[in-house]
Amino acid sequence: MEKQALILVDIQSDFLPGGALAVPQADAILPTVRQLMEQYKTVVATQDWHPSTHESFAANHPGHKPGDVIDLYGLKQVLWPVHCVENTPGAQLSQALSMHAGRLRKIFRKGTDPKVDSYSGFFDNGRRNSTGMGEWLKAQGIEGVTIVGLATDYCVKFTALDAVQLGFQTTVVSDACRAVNLQEGDDERAFNEMRAAGVQVLTSQEIAL
Repeated sequence: MEKQALILVDIQSDFLPGGALAVPQADAILPTVRQLMEQYKTVVATQDWHPSTHESFAANHPGHKPGDVIDLYGLKQVLWPVHCVENTPGAQLSQALSMHAGRLRKIFRKGTDPKVDSYSGFFDNGRRNSTGMGEWLKAQGIEGVTIVGLATDYCVKFTALDAVQLGFQTTVVSDACRAVNLQEGDDERAFNEMRAAGVQVLTSQEIAL
């Protein structure tokens, strides 16, 4: 696994039970994620790190509510509850991973520009700016990535799609992800979209290490 990296996508307090934007059953992935962290030499994480003025927050658009879709500087934007505000407890990586935190080589923050959201761990939604994760992984000689985290239908999906475009052999671990499912079935549609783009979707039992 010298040339393989594990990417933990947004496993943060605000996306876990009790958080501001809790993903259903998000905590169920934590044991599997911890097991996978033990099996990869290179483990990195993405971290939503929003200013309080972020324009993806419904609260910053009077008259709108979470789930509404607006045009944000030319991009379709789902409006979300205020979440993962920089330097708040909700933005911190899950304490459930703290025993394994020493295995994290690097954390890549995203969503820092108030004018554009950033689902992918590699680029913002307009692909205007890079987080540096792709460049860093390639500098380490990484050729393949395995992706886990939250949420299947947003940040996991777009991270995986960008990974393929950047030339990485890309695997998503289906039982180590959970979806928002704003619309019923969004998770399966996301997996199908990833497969169509060349992403391998496997269970943790199928990961051959």
